[in-house]
Amino acid sequence: MEVVLLFTTVIGLLLIGVPIAVSLGMSSVIFLLAFSDSSLASVAQTLFGAFEGHYTLLAIPFFILASSFMTTGGVAQRIIRFSIACVGHLPGGLAIAGVFACMLFAALSGSSPATVVAIGTIVIGGMVQVGYSKDFAAGVICNAGTLGILIPPSIVMVVYAASVEVSVGRMFLAGVIPGLLAGFMLMTTIYVMAKIKNLPKGEWQGWGEILASGREAGWGLFLIVIILGGIYGGIFTPTEAAAVAAVYAFFIANFIYKDMGPLV
Repeated sequence: MEVVLLFTTVIGLLLIGVPIAVSLGMSSVIFLLAFSDSSLASVAQTLFGAFEGHYTLLAIPFFILASSFMTTGGVAQRIIRFSIACVGHLPGGLAIAGVFACMLFAALSGSSPATVVAIGTIVIGGMVQVGYSKDFAAGVICNAGTLGILIPPSIVMVVYAASVEVSVGRMFLAGVIPGLLAGFMLMTTIYVMAKIKNLPKGEWQGWGEILASGREAGWGLFLIVIILGGIYGGIFTPTEAAAVAAVYAFFIANFIYKDMGPLV
């Protein structure tokens, strides 16, 4: 009977538009208060105690926050411009640029879904406009987005490292070569398909555009140096690096690029 009530509470909260995370948490707290001797204070203590020994997991919300700032703060657009300037002139250039942009953004956010959303919302429409099919465009970005699992800082690696109690830094280091190799293989495949199917390519925009777009995207790309350099330089723990990344992403989104207003 208690299980039915708990399930009904969750479904009811979801139906009235309460976010999933809040629905799960609120229904659990209500259930504990109604059907057990636990107090609200003990629930809070239990939640706090659950993080004891799993300090690394605190990196996850900070990486998510950083990726949110970068998505809304204009970092993704500048990375895409830089990627197009570098490889857009190749056969299938816009698709290859999409993969390259996904690799760069994954190295900033650590999240595959965030990478797909940030890059895909811009690149897929552009690919369709220049002659790519919707299926091909969506397939390229969805495949490239999965590189966020391999390329550090990966949220999945943080969860795995905390679960099996291994070093997050070593997990990140182990993902560098496989992530780069997978991205390079995907770009090579697109290039071969572009040659065979005569897919559209852009014009060479010159080294000036590469330097200009790279300089503009540099503030965002420097986050890679902060995260990985801080971890392997012994300056930050992975959790501290994630917190610094969130603060830095907020700073550049608001005060450098100025594409996102201050949060109220």
